[in-house]
Order: sequence, then structure tokens, then C-alpha cells
Amino acid sequence: MLKKTLIFTLLLCGLALAMPANAAKVSQEAEADYLTLAAILVKDGNNERALKTLQNIDLEQKDFDFMRYHTVLGLAQLGLHDLAGAKTNFHKAIELGQIEPVIFVYLAQAHYGLEEYEGTLKAIKLSGDNIKSYPTLLEMKAQSHWLLKQQEPAWQALHQGDKLFPNDFRFIRRQTFYAIELELYRLGAEIGREYLRRSQAKPEDYVAIGNALRLSHQYTDAASILEAARLHYPAHATIAKVLAHTYLDQGMVNAAAAIMEQAAVFDTAFVSEAAELYRRAGRLYKALALNVQIPQQDVKLKQRLSILLGLQQYEKIIGMENALNRARLLSDENIRYALAYAAFSVGDFKKTRLHLEPIKESGLFKRAVELRRLMQECEEDPLKCSAV
Repeated sequence: MLKKTLIFTLLLCGLALAMPANAAKVSQEAEADYLTLAAILVKDGNNERALKTLQNIDLEQKDFDFMRYHTVLGLAQLGLHDLAGAKTNFHKAIELGQIEPVIFVYLAQAHYGLEEYEGTLKAIKLSGDNIKSYPTLLEMKAQSHWLLKQQEPAWQALHQGDKLFPNDFRFIRRQTFYAIELELYRLGAEIGREYLRRSQAKPEDYVAIGNALRLSHQYTDAASILEAARLHYPAHATIAKVLAHTYLDQGMVNAAAAIMEQAAVFDTAFVSEAAELYRRAGRLYKALALNVQIPQQDVKLKQRLSILLGLQQYEKIIGMENALNRARLLSDENIRYALAYAAFSVGDFKKTRLHLEPIKESGLFKRAVELRRLMQECEEDPLKCSAV
């Protein structure tokens, strides 16, 4: 439920990137200073060029600034998502005397991306007051504690983030999912509603919270949040689907069908789902009326066949044979058996045998054998004849 992916954006600061005082004019001397040039390139986001520039440096020269070199190299690697390389070079820079707290911000990012959560927390601690300036640091801190099963400090980090950055709703959003994961469902629902109320919530937010509650079998809270979402976003497909499944999970097939039918007003792709749910609910004529609206011919025909079987309208099923053939659906042995059963039910044994002949699938084959036995009984003694 909770992403472990790298979520931190590079901070634009002056660490190891300060230019000489006369850098406004690009002199020949500045062009020759590959380390300064690489630092400028990193600052501008040109990390590939920065790496190539650093390769031009003579590392054997006297009094070379290795601390700055490893800092710039680490930043370039971080920008290129070479997290292992970045981590190594940041550690080297620190060993050589790099004491700027922001170096630990970058180091935390590298550790976090490598899923080294103990290292992430150590680096964040050493980053000093930076944690009060960058909300992503607190988010990484909370998630690192959480993934280390340290629930209390994870909650504390989220509360701290919400207090320091009240207009950044990532913290209250994550609290919602933490509560649900801890099976504190009522709390999760309450925090979720607060998050949706305070933030400019997107449809995906409603879906994420509603579906998390649904999967936790908190159907009432899930339905409440998803119904509110449907009022705000009536044309949103995923909201309709998750809400329908919330009702389906409770055995409320009619309610789920009604939601799919309403969603079909905005998206015809839902028509077949609505019709299928009405069929499952036993409302076969309603299902048949919706089935007519399905644009995909093969889907429409297969579903119509199921509905007509439920209605025991065998003559209409037999009348579908040419349409099924045109749609190349007669290779489906289930459809073959349905046609055979319909033909048997109206006493057309010749057609029954014709459709039973291609059936090889084991389960259907056993039913075909039984149908042949019944036909034989009917032919020997019509008084014994009965449909399967």
C-alpha cells in the first residue's frame, strides 16, 4: 500500500557549487577548472556532462580538493540515480571533512533509495535543522521508521510534519493508511475524511482510501467515502468500480448493478458489467434490456445467450446460431453446449447431436454424455423425456 520508491527531489543549494567571485565572466582560467565547471553543470542539472568533466581531472595533482571532488561526484551520481555510487562518494566527502549539514540530506536520499532505512534515519538526524525546511525529509523519516516496524516514531514524524507544514497534506494522508494498516479502521476513516476535507483531494485519493477500507472489510466507511466521491466525480470510472465492488463484497448485487448502470451513462464500457450484475441478481429482463446497448458484438451475444438460458427462451437461443457463427463464437464449447441444450429442450435431437459432436472439454463432455443418454430415453419412451 505504501510506496517505497524514491520520492525526494534534489535540493538546490550551494553545497560544493559555489563559483569563484569572478565567475560572471567565463575566463580561460575558469574553463580549465574542471571541478568548478562540473559543480556548475550539476547545479544546472547536466549530470552526464558533469561526470565527463570530472573525468578530465588529474587526481595526482598537488593539493587537490578531494573533499569537494567527492561531493560533486556524489551529487552528479545522485542526479543520475546511481544511488550506491552517490552514497559511497558522500561518505568519502564526509570522511575528508565535509561538514555542511545538507550533505546528510543527500546522503539520506541515497540510503532511502537503496532501502537502507537505518542509514536514512542516521543521515536525517545529522542533517540538523534541514528537517524543518524540507517536508520530504520528514516523510522519509516517517516511512523509514514505519518500514522498520517502529510505529510510534513513525507517527511522531507524521505529526511533526503536519504541524510544521500544515498546507502539505502528505502527512495526514499517510496517517490514514498507517491507521488502516494497524487495523485502527475507525481512526483511519476519521483521518481520511479529515484529509479529504482539508486538501484539494483528487479522485485517486478517494479511491485509495475507500478501497483500503473495503479491503479491510470496513464496508460502511468505504461506501460512505466512495459515495461522496461519486457525487463529486460522477463520470470517474474507477470510483464507480470500487464502489460497486464494495457493495458486491456485501452480497448487494442489485446495488452494485445500479451503480454500474449509472456509470454507463458516462462510459458505455460499463453497460456489459451492469447487465451481467443484473443477470446475477436475477433481474433477467433488466439485463436483457441493457444487453441490447453493448457495442461489442461478441460480448453482447455471449451475455445474451446466458440471459436467455436463465429465461428458458430456448427458441430464441436457437435463433442466435447464425449470429454466433458470424461472430466466430461457435468454437467456444460452452456456447456449443448451450445451443445443444436449447435444441434438446425443444425436442430437436438432430441439432442437439450436431452441437454436442465437437465438445471435448472434460466437464462439458460429461454433461454431453448425460444429454445423449436422456435423448435416448426420450426416443425409447417419450413419457420419460425431461430436460436436464
